[in-house]
Amino acid sequence: MNRPDDIRSKKWKTAPLAPASLQQEFSHINPILLQVLYNRGLAKETVIQSFLDGRYHKSRDPFLLPDMEKAAARIVHAIQNDEKIVIYGDFDADGVTSTIVLTEGLRGLGAIRNNIRPYIPDRIKEGYGLNKEALTTIKEEFRTDLVITVDCGIRSVEEVAHGNAIGLDMIVTDHHGLGDALPDALAIVNPQRPSSQYPEKMLAGVGIAYKLLEAVLAKMDSPPHYDIESTLDLVAIGTVADLAPLLGENRELVTRGLAVMNQLDRPGIAAIAKIARLQAGSMTSESIGFGIGPRINAAGRIGHAYDAAKLLAAPDLRHANALALKLDALNKQRQQLTRDMSELAEKMVEENAPIIIAGDKSFHPGVVGLVASRLADSFYRPAIAFEIGEEVSHASCRSIPGFHITDALDEVADLLVRYGGHAQAAGFTIKNKNMEAFKERITAVAHQQLQGMELIPTISIDAEIDLGDVNYALYGILSQLEPTGSANARPIFLSRDVEVVTHRAVGQDGAHLQMKLISGRGNTHPSDAIASIAFRQGSWSEFLPARVDIVYSIGINEWRGRRNLQLMIQDINLTD
Repeated sequence: MNRPDDIRSKKWKTAPLAPASLQQEFSHINPILLQVLYNRGLAKETVIQSFLDGRYHKSRDPFLLPDMEKAAARIVHAIQNDEKIVIYGDFDADGVTSTIVLTEGLRGLGAIRNNIRPYIPDRIKEGYGLNKEALTTIKEEFRTDLVITVDCGIRSVEEVAHGNAIGLDMIVTDHHGLGDALPDALAIVNPQRPSSQYPEKMLAGVGIAYKLLEAVLAKMDSPPHYDIESTLDLVAIGTVADLAPLLGENRELVTRGLAVMNQLDRPGIAAIAKIARLQAGSMTSESIGFGIGPRINAAGRIGHAYDAAKLLAAPDLRHANALALKLDALNKQRQQLTRDMSELAEKMVEENAPIIIAGDKSFHPGVVGLVASRLADSFYRPAIAFEIGEEVSHASCRSIPGFHITDALDEVADLLVRYGGHAQAAGFTIKNKNMEAFKERITAVAHQQLQGMELIPTISIDAEIDLGDVNYALYGILSQLEPTGSANARPIFLSRDVEVVTHRAVGQDGAHLQMKLISGRGNTHPSDAIASIAFRQGSWSEFLPARVDIVYSIGINEWRGRRNLQLMIQDINLTD
């Protein structure tokens, strides 16, 4: 019996066992939990304890960030002198939450409400980041004195120069990678700068916006009574949705933010939580990743991100409920567009190409990033998806470990109008006349860098355990790892020789596989079988033998008020 043809083989890589000396030193910690902590690089008593307690010991002084002193002083001056300030954000969840955190926070710290104005560009008409036309409008029509960017601006050298030329003071706050030159802004607050003394280098854009609020508060002689921690729910959403690593200060910010979020004091979060069937007091980072974040992102993808911003800033449930319904409808539309575009893009994939490039005039620019992500996951190659315009095209990129996509774009920067991003994700705009040259050169870059690499997706496994050891007690022990997410993923386990009690294909077109499983080692009864779901692996239903090896995470399925243990199957292999 063979693996279904439409399910790619994956390489299983199990982490090395924690040293026996560590197991002896921490014998009071469950050995499975200890192994997971060791895999995360946590092997010292103080580090392990602070991690489990959710504490962050390094300095949180915002003034260790570069230019923070100048940025905070300029903002305090603007507030004291009733100047007009525009918060210039981005259209994804990190950018939207950053915008609201700073807009709401500066108003709370004494700025006249109408003097603080958010500006989020239109993804289709304006594209990512600062643009000169918007800055001109901000100066001439809004009569603005100061522009503060959040989650963008670090590569906007020409745009910042334009802002300076028309009389705007420019403060850039961003967390993206640096370009060849920094913009000539009044202040540039970015922990990626070499001069940064701040211990946490991987703050999300919203985390930096929150640190800026802390600095402004500290610079005020007689600050008004305002609790900036009330914005931590937004910090948690932006940090998780942007896949910032949930270690160090990010993890602490998300932990604190989840505590605020679970109170549902913010009408916008209460409204979207209801639609996503999330319960107060039980929302986690996963609730953000799969319930809240996608709906916020949907506004910026196929509508306008202002709808998401309005939701998060809604003054009451009446306004919030209407906006939440709109975002939910946009998210469903986004899901269908992603499916349709992905099917078309897969037909464009060239066999054995080192980088996947797919584009069409029908592609929606707000969804190309999701299409690129699916292509990269399906074919395990870096992928670029284009929305082809009349003269200019917009693209999103997703990559694989070992290929830094933004560094690759650096090598073809002369062909691009603008670009930016991280190691694994980026976006750019290109004139169509440069498209063929771009494809040729980026393919050459990918071929050179990926040559000799085994391009098979790898699943990193925390530990091999017997399925009979999986129960509610173990789930509770592992919950100490929360909040989980990027760099602190929910643990992945391997169990061999697992007995399949029942199985069936479920979902649209039988796309998913539902099973009930028990340990094949004779220490469990079929009545103790654990419910399991394997997404996008429905074709196994015609091939599945009685015993298999599985890789999975442990979760809880909530349905009609009942909570049941459930395995989330990552991969299935035939038992040797």
